[in-house]
Amino acid sequence: MTINAFNKLNKTAKTRLLASCCGSNNWVQQMMKHPAFKNETQLVDVAVNAWYNQCSSADWLESFLHHPKIGDVKSITKKFAGKEQASVTTASAITIKALVNANKDYELKNGFIFIVCATGKSATEMLQLLENRLSNTIGEELHIAMGEQMKITILRLQQLISSGNWSDLKSSQLTTHVLDTSIGKPGKNISICLQMPVNGRWQSIAQGITNADGRIGDLLPSQKILSAGDYKLIFDIKNYFASQKLKSFYPEVEIQFTITDDSHYHVPLLINPFGFSTYRGS
Repeated sequence: MTINAFNKLNKTAKTRLLASCCGSNNWVQQMMKHPAFKNETQLVDVAVNAWYNQCSSADWLESFLHHPKIGDVKSITKKFAGKEQASVTTASAITIKALVNANKDYELKNGFIFIVCATGKSATEMLQLLENRLSNTIGEELHIAMGEQMKITILRLQQLISSGNWSDLKSSQLTTHVLDTSIGKPGKNISICLQMPVNGRWQSIAQGITNADGRIGDLLPSQKILSAGDYKLIFDIKNYFASQKLKSFYPEVEIQFTITDDSHYHVPLLINPFGFSTYRGS
């Protein structure tokens, strides 16, 4: 389907398709206020704005109810083969069991299921993310999960407008890259948390794990622009070096920086067991 074909759909058909992308009735209603989108980028801009600025926590929680539980063996085998969470199906029985148990712990603690955009992530990465996020507060998890929901929504919009031109869609405004200078290789499987001040306290708003290239390119949903202000990236390097049977002098690295405009911000980190350095990259 093209964006023009989508615009020409009747109200019932368009509502149904939008609801398949995100289970929040309010979000669908906000989207339906726009009878036509001039291009794919505007479609995502409107989707992101509606989600962050016109929806509430109740709307976010409503959307979560439309997701099967990640780590649920039945859901994985029957509903997600070849879809967004296909990588989970290749996991070992031990990893699947750990995902099931961690998901139960997560839901018991937070009152809603674990939400993550699983595209491109292995079951092991998802388990690490789940275990890491279990230490967050309920409020932090609500904001992290709603960001993950928007990533999923954008992915589904791209699948819906499969003949669209998505080349102008911006990736995450904030990216990072970790290089382990002690071995001259990327720092992979490092948990990274993005925080911002909320009511005088630092609150997590996004979380991810570096890939095989030491990068996280999707901390934020496409087209999401951070408000001007101070932010912090926290890198869990203790567990990274522990996985190599090394002790790190610094258990975490915290990098504070300031967002001043809507340009792209790249915050690299160079690490070794006894030191680190950073700079604003491009």
